[in-house]
Amino acid sequence: MKIYTKQDLNDYSLSLTYDDISLIPTRISQVKTRSEVNTKFKFLGLELSVPVISSPMDTVTGIEMAKELTNLGCIGIVNRFDSSVKELFANGNLADGMRAVSISLTSDEQLIERASENNMIVCIDTANANNAYVLKKCEEIKSKYKVKVIVGNIANGATLKQLSDAGADAVRIGIGGGSMCTTSVQTGIGIGQVSSLIDVYYTRKKEKLDIALIADGGIKGPGDVAKALACGADIVMLGRMLAGTKETPGEVIKYDDQLWKKYRGSASFGVKMKNEFIEGEETLVPYKGSVKNVVNGISDGLRSAMSYLNCESLDDLKNIDSFAVLSTSSYLERLPRK
Repeated sequence: MKIYTKQDLNDYSLSLTYDDISLIPTRISQVKTRSEVNTKFKFLGLELSVPVISSPMDTVTGIEMAKELTNLGCIGIVNRFDSSVKELFANGNLADGMRAVSISLTSDEQLIERASENNMIVCIDTANANNAYVLKKCEEIKSKYKVKVIVGNIANGATLKQLSDAGADAVRIGIGGGSMCTTSVQTGIGIGQVSSLIDVYYTRKKEKLDIALIADGGIKGPGDVAKALACGADIVMLGRMLAGTKETPGEVIKYDDQLWKKYRGSASFGVKMKNEFIEGEETLVPYKGSVKNVVNGISDGLRSAMSYLNCESLDDLKNIDSFAVLSTSSYLERLPRK
């Protein structure tokens, strides 16, 4: 069996995603237990405990979710459809613990100004960062305010320098990989998340750009978090994994003797509420209880992966350079059976 490096995966003839690869321990680990592993790191000037940032979807991140994720050492980006954020800002009462807020290309200037005054991250929430209007919006914000700006999304590194030159501090990587996203089906756009990440990673390295990389979409469990970081991501953005928790916006629904909550893509009909081009789906996900349980599970899985790989820090994990490419049968073999 061939052991692949990141460069090998970047040169691979097919587009790859998380299910196509596996991490391979190639050294004797000096880590005694996963509790010894350190997952603390800095992201856009913030001290974080777990490399997780929530998706700015209306069924994932409201003010309550953002505050709880801050308490857990993560980041929550409040969705741009949440009118209560404007009210808080207008009244001068910023909710404690909010670290990031999303905006559209036409968002109220006051919202951006208030975010800047409170040292919050601003996320220009669009589906396509390869757009002149996104670049212009980023340039305008950076020229007026001292604020960190996230843009997205991109599928490869071809435009990364332009985004960095426009002032973007971080970029969301992934088009069509989200579980509620139908962009690839509707438009034919997008490649596998692993290939997207590695291509952008090498572009950043080659051009020596100072921009953080966010793996956005396709993360199904802690193992995928570890893979994303090993492939070059600085942090992972989660939607479905956080959906259905107590802190997400929306009511708990009882149906068929089970508890559920709504989950939908930002380009779904339920968000747009008009009969225009739809690039997102809607569904119900099982109620999961507190988001703390989900984050703790991610942290435990990530720490275990790092202990296998002899990684004492996230920087060590990002330097991992040994991967397997899986056949369909070897992928299926690893799945638990009842």
